[in-house]
Amino acid sequence: MRSTFWIVALINFINALSFTILIPTIYIYGKQFHLNEFETSLLFSIYSIAQFFATPIIGKLSDRFGRKPLLIISLLGTVIANTLAGTATSAGMLFFARFLDGITGGNVSVAQAIITDITAPEDRVKGFGVFGAALGLGFVVGPILSLIAQQRSIGTSFLASAGIAVVALTLTILRLPETLPAAKRQIGSLFDLGLDKLISGLRIPGVGILVILNFLTGTTFTMFTFAFQPYYLKVLGQDSKSLTILFFAFGILGVLMQTKGLKILTEQFKVSTVRILFLGLFFRSLCFGMMPIIPVLSYFVVVGMLFAIFNSLVQPTISTLVSLNTQPGEQGMTAGLNASYLSISNGIGPVVAGLMIDQRTTKLAEVAELAGQKVNPLNYSSYAYPLYAAGILTFLVLILAVRSQQQYAPKSSD
Repeated sequence: MRSTFWIVALINFINALSFTILIPTIYIYGKQFHLNEFETSLLFSIYSIAQFFATPIIGKLSDRFGRKPLLIISLLGTVIANTLAGTATSAGMLFFARFLDGITGGNVSVAQAIITDITAPEDRVKGFGVFGAALGLGFVVGPILSLIAQQRSIGTSFLASAGIAVVALTLTILRLPETLPAAKRQIGSLFDLGLDKLISGLRIPGVGILVILNFLTGTTFTMFTFAFQPYYLKVLGQDSKSLTILFFAFGILGVLMQTKGLKILTEQFKVSTVRILFLGLFFRSLCFGMMPIIPVLSYFVVVGMLFAIFNSLVQPTISTLVSLNTQPGEQGMTAGLNASYLSISNGIGPVVAGLMIDQRTTKLAEVAELAGQKVNPLNYSSYAYPLYAAGILTFLVLILAVRSQQQYAPKSSD
C-alpha cells in the first residue's frame, strides 16, 4: 500500500501541475479575447460551477465502480478540454473548453478517497499533508513551466497542461492499482448519481458543518486569487517574471509546511487537527487584510510569505476531519461532496471579486497605460477591495469554526 500511496501522490502532483500551469495565464488569456474584468471572472467561474455538479457524481460512481475508472475518465476530460482551450479561436470556444474541464474535473475527490482507502485514521492527517504538498509542489513547478510556455504564446500553456495530464493518465492506467475492493463498493441504481447528496449531505453529522466551512474558506480564498494577480501587476507595478518567482517561493513554503510543519505540529507539539485548522484560518485572515494596507513590494512579499506558510494548513486539515467523520463505504461520496462545495466556492469567489472591482476606474487607468501615460497606482485601488473583504470574511469563518467545533472534532481532539 505504501507504493500505491506514493503513486497517488505523484499523480496528484502531475495533475496539480496541469492545473497550476494555467494560473498565471487564464487572466491574461481572457484579455486576449477582449473580456473585461467581470467577464474574465466568469472564465474562472464556469470551470468551478461545472465541477460543483460533476464532483459528487464522480465521487459517488467511484464508490460504486472503483476509483481507477473514474480517475481515468476525469483525466481524459482534462486532456481534451485543455487541448480545445489552447487552440481556441473565439471566447465562446474558450468558455466551452473551461466548462468541459470542469464537468470532468472530479479527480481530486477520487484521489482523496484513494488516500482514505489506504491509510489508517491515525495516519490520515499526515497522508493528506503529503497529498496537499503534492499540490503545493505543483504550485512551485507549474508557474515556471507556464512562463516557458508563454515564450511561444499564452495558449501554449493550455497545450502544455494537456500534455502533462496525458502523463498522469498514462501513469494511472499502467501503474495505479484499484484500492476499493468489490466487497466494499456500494450497490444501487445506476441513475442514483448522488446529486441529492449536495443537499442531504449537509445533514451528515460532523461532515455537513465541515463542508460549509470548506465552502466559505474556498470563497474567500478565490476572492483573493482573482484580485491578487492584477493587484501585483498593476498596483505594485511588477511583471509576469517576478510574479512567477513569487509563486515559486509561495509553493516552496507550502510544501515545507505540509511535509514538515504538519508533522512537527502534530507529533512534537501535540497540536490537534482542529487547533491546526484554527491556526491556519487566523493567519489567513490576518494576511488577507494586511496585504493591501501598504502598496510596497517588499511589504507585500513579507506578508505573502507568512500567508503561504499558514494557508497551507487549512485544506489538509479540513479534508482529514471530513474523512474522520465518514464511514468507510462513503468516503468517495463525502470527498466528492466536500470537493464539490469547494468547486462552487471557486466559482463564486472570482465573481464577487470581479463585482467589487471598479470597472470604470480600472478601464480609464488601462487606457492611460496603453497611451504611454504615467499611471497612478491609486487608479487601481479597487483591486484591494476583495483582499480586505476576504480578510474580514475569513475571520468570521474562524469564529464559526470555533463555535461549531463540538460537531466535527474527533473525540481525541481538545
